[in-house]
Amino acid sequence: MFSGIIASTGRIQQIVDAEKGVRLSIDAGTLGLEDVELGDSIAVSGVCLTVIAKQGNQFTVDVSRETLDCTVGLDGANEVNLEKALRLADRLGGHMVSGHVDGVGEVVKFEPVGESWELVIRAPQALAKYIARKGSITVDGVSLTTNWVKDGISGAEFSINLIPHTVEVTTFGRLAAGVRVNLEVDLIARYVERMIAAEQECA
Repeated sequence: MFSGIIASTGRIQQIVDAEKGVRLSIDAGTLGLEDVELGDSIAVSGVCLTVIAKQGNQFTVDVSRETLDCTVGLDGANEVNLEKALRLADRLGGHMVSGHVDGVGEVVKFEPVGESWELVIRAPQALAKYIARKGSITVDGVSLTTNWVKDGISGAEFSINLIPHTVEVTTFGRLAAGVRVNLEVDLIARYVERMIAAEQECA
């Protein structure tokens, strides 16, 4: 599990084709790897990946073809958001994040508003029901709070207010209209849906 509080940005340095996906070597930036063991999890732009090797300031992960098909940003020499998995004693500064991407959204707007930034994203229709005003959502691994949500035929658009610090310490500085991002909806929303569906089936 993760909190959605980004510890560092890194960059994919090498991509090697594997039998069922790709193998990535990632420069960890300022993320300390001293306490990272083989088999540990690191969220890479919101995608939970397992460390299979590390050397110096780099670590290596395998990414399956299925993961590549339902995410963005792991198929090139891209800058990525990084967060190590939570320990039981860690503070939960964001919200509970699993690192399992639910879908890909598209940036509709990314513009400065006063000293902050407004980020508007269009989520696919399948995720629309999980996005609520003032609810939690994860964008490229970053825990964020929605300001408003508008449903449409092709999905739901939602707005987020970003403080300068968030833009500075994440990959969000590269965002622009048309850029695609990884989305993970709130775990609680998924469990609520499941409980309601189970009750209806038993009624």
